[in-house]
Amino acid sequence: MKIAHLVSTFPPYQGGMGNVCLAQVKELVKLGHQVSVFVPGNPEENRGKDGFLVKYVKPWFGCGNAAFVPGIVRELKGFDLIHLHWPFLGGAEIFLFWHLFKKKPLVVQYHMDLIAPGIRGLIFKLNSFLFNPFFIKRADRVLVSSLDYLKSSNIKRYWLKNKGKFVVSPFGVCQQRFHPQEKNRGLLSRYGLDENHQVVLSVGGLDKAHYFKGAGLLIRAMAGLKNEMPDLRLVLAGEGDLRLEYEKLSEDLKVKGNVVFVGKVEDERLPDYYNLSDVFVFPSITRSEAFGLVSLEAMACAKPVIVSDLPGPRTLVEGNGLVVKVNDLGDLGEKIRLIFNNKTRLKEFGEKSLKLVKEKYNWPAIVKEIEKIYVQAAGL
Repeated sequence: MKIAHLVSTFPPYQGGMGNVCLAQVKELVKLGHQVSVFVPGNPEENRGKDGFLVKYVKPWFGCGNAAFVPGIVRELKGFDLIHLHWPFLGGAEIFLFWHLFKKKPLVVQYHMDLIAPGIRGLIFKLNSFLFNPFFIKRADRVLVSSLDYLKSSNIKRYWLKNKGKFVVSPFGVCQQRFHPQEKNRGLLSRYGLDENHQVVLSVGGLDKAHYFKGAGLLIRAMAGLKNEMPDLRLVLAGEGDLRLEYEKLSEDLKVKGNVVFVGKVEDERLPDYYNLSDVFVFPSITRSEAFGLVSLEAMACAKPVIVSDLPGPRTLVEGNGLVVKVNDLGDLGEKIRLIFNNKTRLKEFGEKSLKLVKEKYNWPAIVKEIEKIYVQAAGL
């Protein structure tokens, strides 16, 4: 099949949606499909990659990860099926209008609800009100990462009316890249760490688009634990326009020496950082977080996880970590303290993480199921 993926961001931009798209198209190519990815950006950066095409479409204007890209529809001739990654503000709406007149088999991947404070939040609510029923009606199938998230999402009512259109398709992890390894001594030295330190890792964009990742909450939790756990260290991997704000927060709370900002980590180095840690913490604070791909990557490296009690992220915890109350500073600090209290249980949590990944979150098997959905949608 000739398949087009439409997505708002794509690597090297660091974000879960683009990483999911990348993993899916890599596996689709292995299955013999011809795949192109369309994303807002500079057309001069168009490239072939791992057997598929990445085509950047110049936006008329943009704001954050939203981009008005009318030109994207001109690229869609000759494809057998469109896979739209939602939300894609400024691109998906144009595509749906085009789809009224040029109907093609359509699979929509519903990644998350859009949630934000203030004016942005009102815009997101208006967009959901206007376009959620539209894209669900147009889609042949709607993919969601977990039933848990679907049941609490903005599209729940549409699922209740037409459950046959919705398919739970979890995300996966590349176990060839992410697997248990010894701690990288070069990194330990670079960041002033040693074997006695209790290392907590969190990975995520430190920009306004990813404010909901909870980096500030995690830094505050470190401040509350610094006296009781003097060997505790937090490693924050990620970059963005909020980094300086978080660095200042760590200084104000007098934990600058306990928090390591490592900046953007190249994809090929990420496994080293997961394996540098003892525990991975994913303290997201809103339902904009729908799954937690980085938690899976940490689990593949046999790491215990602490995640927020949010629909989606909490489904990854099955005897391999702890769930923390959403945006609850006291509970987050207590769960970090608790998970380090028992070394035997810490090891058991890590072993269970690896077991879960092998059993449930394998990309090749997941994409083979997506291929079946494509065939059904295209009537082949």
